[in-house]
Amino acid sequence: MLIAARRDERDTTPEDWTREVETGSFTLRKDVSSSPSKLVVATYNIRYAVGSFLITGSFLRRVGIKRPKRRGRLIARHLQQAAQAFSSNRTMPTPDIIALQEADKHTRRAAGHNIALELARLLSMNYAQTMMDFPRDAPVGARKWWLDFEERILPDDPGSMGVALLSREQLIEPQRIDLPFFECAWRPRIAICARVRFGKNDLHIFNSHIDTHATVRNQLKQHEAVLALADELPPDTPIIFTGDFNTLTDESCVEMRRLLESHGYSTPFPTGTATWRAGLVRLHTDWIFTRNVRALRWGVARPLGVSDHWPVWVEITSE
Repeated sequence: MLIAARRDERDTTPEDWTREVETGSFTLRKDVSSSPSKLVVATYNIRYAVGSFLITGSFLRRVGIKRPKRRGRLIARHLQQAAQAFSSNRTMPTPDIIALQEADKHTRRAAGHNIALELARLLSMNYAQTMMDFPRDAPVGARKWWLDFEERILPDDPGSMGVALLSREQLIEPQRIDLPFFECAWRPRIAICARVRFGKNDLHIFNSHIDTHATVRNQLKQHEAVLALADELPPDTPIIFTGDFNTLTDESCVEMRRLLESHGYSTPFPTGTATWRAGLVRLHTDWIFTRNVRALRWGVARPLGVSDHWPVWVEITSE
């Protein structure tokens, strides 16, 4: 697998951290030799903790209504709300592992926050994150109309967007995976993987943020890049394959499931489970697939207004 250097944020600069896997630990646990037989795994496109109003926010920006001084406080409050949701055991069981997407680091739209690091600190967890190394001079091409609601990271922005893993267990050998990209040269996609101790065999977690701009065929190519790495593992290895797969159509859901199931993965989530919303629209974009583990229970944590997505979770056992 592709192994990247890992450094603490304090040792990196904007010039080099886009290619790194940054790690850190806020856990209070001293015993790192435990090997639990049950884990709760969640995935969450946190949308840099800016809130759930994707379309409304876009319209307000277009007519010139911006409140930059409020943005930093808003995101800090949303991170507190996310931490409460992940620790209160009210809308979901407390997760042992959280896969994050759209976890910005020092972007203007995130008011300079480091989303994954700050959430890990609030939850007293270990974290590993890696950021998109997008070409600053790449022209923005034609977009599907619904993507015009996105708040862009401009070429002169000092930050970037990334994916991350948060864990109560030690994250072993976190690695960056660069995904092939096609339609969206100005926003290449990445994934991250790591393993944690779990029963008799370590659990490997693959967290992907699949390109919403891509055709279904090209989305599958991004999945195949991650599957190729997972297929190098011994056949009995416990695996979680998760993330924001951006399955915006029935075709994308069907073809993605067909591909993953052909590699031995399964999911307890019926196709059509709402994990994303905008107004009255509901879509199933966020998924958790497993291999060589058993799912005990699963769900979607609603309501939570931190993002336009909801956290998705599953409890697994090695027994």
